Amino acid sequence: MEMTGGQALATQLVAEGVTDIFGIPGVQLDWATDGLLDVADRLRYLTPRHEQAASYMADGYARTTGREGVCMVVPGPGLLNAMAGLATAYACNSPVLCITGQIPSQHIGADLGMLHEVRNQSAILGSVSKWQALARRPEDIPGLVHEAFRQMRSGHSRPVGLEIPPDVLAARANMSLLDAAPRQAALDIEATELDTLAQQLKTARFPIIWAGGGVLAARAGDTLQQVAEALQAPVVMSDNGRGALSSRHALATTALGGRCLLPHADLVLVLGSRFVDGQGRPTHQAPGCRYVYVNLEPSHAGAPRYPGTAMVADAGAVLQALAERLHGHRAAESRGSAVAQVNAWCAQQIDAIQPQRRYVDALRAAIPDDGVLVSELTQVGYLANIAYPVYTPRSLITPGYQGTLGYGFATALGAAMGNPQRAVVSINGDGGFGWNLQELATVARYRPRLVTVVFEDGAFGNVRRIQSQVFKREIGTALCNPDFAALARAFGLSATEVDSPEGLASELTAALAVQGPSVIVAKVGVMPGPWHLIHTFSKAPHPAPPNPLGDPMPFR
Repeated sequence: MEMTGGQALATQLVAEGVTDIFGIPGVQLDWATDGLLDVADRLRYLTPRHEQAASYMADGYARTTGREGVCMVVPGPGLLNAMAGLATAYACNSPVLCITGQIPSQHIGADLGMLHEVRNQSAILGSVSKWQALARRPEDIPGLVHEAFRQMRSGHSRPVGLEIPPDVLAARANMSLLDAAPRQAALDIEATELDTLAQQLKTARFPIIWAGGGVLAARAGDTLQQVAEALQAPVVMSDNGRGALSSRHALATTALGGRCLLPHADLVLVLGSRFVDGQGRPTHQAPGCRYVYVNLEPSHAGAPRYPGTAMVADAGAVLQALAERLHGHRAAESRGSAVAQVNAWCAQQIDAIQPQRRYVDALRAAIPDDGVLVSELTQVGYLANIAYPVYTPRSLITPGYQGTLGYGFATALGAAMGNPQRAVVSINGDGGFGWNLQELATVARYRPRLVTVVFEDGAFGNVRRIQSQVFKREIGTALCNPDFAALARAFGLSATEVDSPEGLASELTAALAVQGPSVIVAKVGVMPGPWHLIHTFSKAPHPAPPNPLGDPMPFR
């Protein structure tokens, strides 16, 4: 049928199953937003107050729903504003489609000073995407949208980008729409390799599974549990992998617990994880240990990781193949008691980090099992990454290795828009909250079930502590804050203030009982750093891990 490029864009998005798009209109997108009106009964156009929020919302939506998030921004400054959210999505392997405008086709690359023109916009978009394209003709749009979704639904899931100039959006042509791109789980591995791996796991003295975000992306939690139980293999979850196995499971532990368990392993199965720390060093390496790296990215099995067997495949597909080969197998010895001893040691270490531990406990007590916690770069958030029990997949969201301060509030807003039946809680420091506090207007407009907690200490608290400890003086850390509760009320939102973990637990429980948004401001003071529990490269003294196996050579 004949339609404009903008109509083709909207119609193909619907064909791919998109029901929500986050974006801010602008002149280069006029024909795209007009096209959205034709499908308004099937596709919501949700408008934040800043392009950064649009990309963060798409990321939060994608990581909590398991569906692709879509944002649409104007070229130049609009795309540049969205880059922080796209960089975070890239770091967290999040399937986000960024549709951006362009300057008129005939002027691209001419450096004429067109409105919103920037040099090499395609290269800028390419730096935070696994695939990108520029539409040159209106009839190309359906195929490019389809390819964008094929890229997100196969291989390593990461953001993709599509640029469409305004003249292409306005032009009319006969269009051929396409069916939705299918999901594809990659398993290009010989059956004999899988047989060998299953046999190695069966005969290993102490196998350990390291589960990363690739397990969640593959929706493979149930299969992971089957394999772990058959082998009685402890499951160590990376920050991005938390929720792959419930924290209540006898074999589940965090990266902190992994410090105690990994030195005993004779075989480590790494599933969907980079398996390196924040300084680019391997998470674990020992000459006497075998490593099997399962990842869709071949480079994630190479140096600096210790040499091992590389399987370029989807973590879920490998787990399914292993489950079939391990059917009926049951390890002779239970490892639940060893993991319980390790988790008890972890709890002792975490208990020393106060008052953060009590605030984390207050959050967990109030948030339902399937509720979503979006953890910011705040003192409570840092500890939550290892101390907050996670019971269901996609219920703890972090910024991954990108560490994007200020990502949390807008990301949580996207999560709430995509999960209207789930409780969503955003925790923020007063520093990070300042990045997107204008999105209180978006919360007021759409009124999702979102509770926003702001921990207020009047400073960039982590930076202040580091400067004080290292340099014995400070610069640029003090904040001039508004009255956050009054600001929320000015937008028509409910807001309260607390000054204790018990107060937070009470107010959060009450707020979550209401099907709507609210803000809680928690007044806090200086807090101790938890870095020695989070990063093995921290200069703080590291607690000696226990030896749960009684191994005469516990640390290789």
